[in-house]
Amino acid sequence: MDRDSGPRVPEQRAPAQSGVSELRFSVLGPVRAWRGGESLPSGSPQQRALLAALLLRDGRTATASELIDAIWGEDPPSQALAAVRTYASRLRKVLSANALVSESGGYAIRVRRDALDLSVAQELAAEAEKSRAAGDRGQARVLINKSLGLWDGEPLANVPGPYAENHRARLDEWRLQLLETRLDLDLEVGSHAEAVSELTALTAAHPLRERLRELLMLALYRSGRQAEALAVYADTRRLLAEELGVDPRPELARLQQRILQADEELARPSEEPAPAPHVTRPAQLPATVPDFTGRASFVRELVGQLATAEGTVMAVSALAGIGGVGKTTLAVHVAHEARPQFPDGQLYVDLQGAGSRAAEAETVLGAFLRALGTPDSAIPDTLDERAALYRSTLDGRRILVLLDNARDAAQIRPLLPGTAGCAALVTSRVRMVDLAGAHLVDIDVMSPEEALQLFTRIVGEERVTSEREAALDVVAACGFLPLAIRIAASRLAARRTWTVSVLAAKLADERRRLDELQAGDLAVKATFELGYGQLEPGQARAFRLLGLADGPDISLAAAAAVLDLPPQETEDLLEALVDTSLVESAAPGRYRYHDLVRLYARACAERDEQPPQETELALTRLLDFYLATTSKVFAIERPGDRLVAHLEPTGHPGLEFTDRQDAQDWFYAEAHCLLACARQAAGGTGRLRAAVDLLWAAQDLAESGANSKVYEAVAFTALEAARAVGDTRTEGRARTSVTNVHLVAGRYEEADEEAKQVAVLARNAHDPAPVYWSDNDRGIIAFIQGRNEEAEAHLRRAREGSRADGNLPGEASALCNLSRIHVATGRTAKGIALAEQGIAMYHRIGHPLRLANARYALGVALTQAGRHTEALEQLAEALDRFEANRQRLWEGTTHFRIAQAHLAARGAARAAQHAEQALAIGCIGGDRIRANVLVTLGKALDSLGQADRARACWREALLLHEQSGAPEAEEVRELLTPLSGAA
Repeated sequence: MDRDSGPRVPEQRAPAQSGVSELRFSVLGPVRAWRGGESLPSGSPQQRALLAALLLRDGRTATASELIDAIWGEDPPSQALAAVRTYASRLRKVLSANALVSESGGYAIRVRRDALDLSVAQELAAEAEKSRAAGDRGQARVLINKSLGLWDGEPLANVPGPYAENHRARLDEWRLQLLETRLDLDLEVGSHAEAVSELTALTAAHPLRERLRELLMLALYRSGRQAEALAVYADTRRLLAEELGVDPRPELARLQQRILQADEELARPSEEPAPAPHVTRPAQLPATVPDFTGRASFVRELVGQLATAEGTVMAVSALAGIGGVGKTTLAVHVAHEARPQFPDGQLYVDLQGAGSRAAEAETVLGAFLRALGTPDSAIPDTLDERAALYRSTLDGRRILVLLDNARDAAQIRPLLPGTAGCAALVTSRVRMVDLAGAHLVDIDVMSPEEALQLFTRIVGEERVTSEREAALDVVAACGFLPLAIRIAASRLAARRTWTVSVLAAKLADERRRLDELQAGDLAVKATFELGYGQLEPGQARAFRLLGLADGPDISLAAAAAVLDLPPQETEDLLEALVDTSLVESAAPGRYRYHDLVRLYARACAERDEQPPQETELALTRLLDFYLATTSKVFAIERPGDRLVAHLEPTGHPGLEFTDRQDAQDWFYAEAHCLLACARQAAGGTGRLRAAVDLLWAAQDLAESGANSKVYEAVAFTALEAARAVGDTRTEGRARTSVTNVHLVAGRYEEADEEAKQVAVLARNAHDPAPVYWSDNDRGIIAFIQGRNEEAEAHLRRAREGSRADGNLPGEASALCNLSRIHVATGRTAKGIALAEQGIAMYHRIGHPLRLANARYALGVALTQAGRHTEALEQLAEALDRFEANRQRLWEGTTHFRIAQAHLAARGAARAAQHAEQALAIGCIGGDRIRANVLVTLGKALDSLGQADRARACWREALLLHEQSGAPEAEEVRELLTPLSGAA
């Protein structure tokens, strides 16, 4: 907010005299006044002191002597009374006579209570206390944050006099109390990881405030950092003894004992946490079918079982049965019936357990956390961390989770809520006898009466009543499977000229109905055959070919590429398939197959597609679409980069984008489908080259954090495929992607070995781009490992190779990396000049993403040169750009470098805060860089007098360095050696 636009208080609405209602004031910062949006002059410091004294009396009259004492204290000037009258007269002219009144020899300001930011802050804090007392901790957090948001720096800033000084101290103390309350609430609702960074900074600023230390210990313990939590206590005990000669208060000592005993209750948030601010209540259940029929006993049983979630245990029911038996339909219907018992929302996911690529629990947890209101930035990377955050988020809420098409119990265990009040409803083809505590229900086919009733509801009473026997023949031919009955009945309902007997006759013809309709899993395929056999040729072709693609779903644009049809015609075909229930619409413009339907569609393609080569051509078109479009995204993100000129040519032009944001949105929305396509294509030698190039062009996914693990798996698959076929050129490019994967993970020896192979293979294949990419990578690796002379040689070759290829971004990258070596070897001025030269090149070609890397390099160089202010400016700009480009791991790495710069500039508190953020986000370089972050955090904490916590950080860093064999381990041992005899 602009500093002159008025205090952040609610607008005046009630009428008042002579514009008084438009007046607003602030004291939680500089003392200021506004009328509407107009800033009013507040006069000299003494005049502001008078205004502040009147505002802080809440409308009560202050005598002249009281005002003199407030402004000057015990040593007023000889003309103090006259001065007070002058100041009051000037203020009255500025405000209005109705606002500043004279009475009983004194003065008062009479305005609405909510015209003063302090009054609003107090009311918000009082409302927060009420919400907290009522158990609504989420609302309490919102209100306290609003109250804290009204502060604008030091309260009563630059206002002289003892009155202002006393109130300034009081307001500062009150703000700290509000912060402690807010942080306490953060821990109560499970936001401990987020609180660590803020508490680290606050304890540094207020080292003797024991409540902050207590909250930090608890936040660290709940974040899995027990040693650091205990170290905080040791630091606090030593500091209090040295500074005040006292022991920690009993609450702190009790907390230390509970941490030592690994108290399970302490590890969890409060038993009755309030919902988060503005609680997101997901309502993800698919629509229940209006003609749901039968299953009454199952519905009663399951709804009753879910109701037990109100007791002391979480309710879990698992429905098992063959495909097509109606497990999902029943589960969705039951979930809707039970919705009133779960007012905080319902989650749903299709786990695709019957397919070859079941949904990963890590991916599902990410989607659930987002649906529950967790921002992407707060979602952890690992499965265990996501599962823990998921359970914490659900704790105290009544949520129903419907897990559809589970593969086995192992797949769903991380997805189960952890406490009473929540319930899970699971469907699967297998009985989950190993799912402890689950209520198991086996779903069989419908009874003949239920099957006929379902058929009648879809077709219509009139048509069925006159042909009851024929209708019974139809449902019998369907094997009494609900999905088969629904498909058959829908066909009849859509054809008014048909009779039930005509449909019965069609189903009676064994040439039209597979024997599998009578038994086992084949019954599902027979049921699907009924729908597939009625499709128009174009619809049938779409059904077959689109089922070939791996991935969780498919976009309309990708589907159009597979079918080689215009988007509008493709959409018409897909919507027709949706109408037949053979395809689901996952979201506008996105479509997905049920896992068993996908298998059936592929069987149809193998059986029916003519010529047979069309299946390979369809997948080739999909790969072309992804490669062409990803290349365009790459070109938009990296203007001037010659990589796109070296990629395999494509038969598809790719999508066009209006701006960088659109391109980026497409790229990250399609990440899973894109990588699935690359993995699938790597299995076919005819498409392997394009698959490898797709990975190369999509390299940002390796550094994004959210997609890094999937990218890594696909890269290794592609490399194995390239080695198997003996394609030197493709193997070299595949190893380029694998090199990047190793670099991101901090596996530098493996990365160097891969990069060596890249250079050999690419030279043999006369493929220039991977050669200078390899030199750049090997230069980075050699620098990290301390081989500076070798690193410089590699990077000079990378620069020459990039220049020879006309690749300006590649040349700029080499320059920025060379700058790091120059600074490290004492050639500081030259190193900084090289980084600045790289930045200038990126500016010239308009390269927004790698400009962030260049500013990062310059920031590191400036830090090493001791130019800390300039370094922080460059690193802050890099951080903003990495955030805008969704490069999460680079964000964390930049926070690490900012921490180093602050530490070098003796800003230990800020250094600790940024180091904590780096640990929370993650960094390029894996555990090795994490260890370096811990070293920096430890140094910052040591400077802040928190030696024991510093030592805990260094011990963890040493363990990580020893595991990786990193040379930095010796530095950490030296840090720990002087402290080895400490208590």
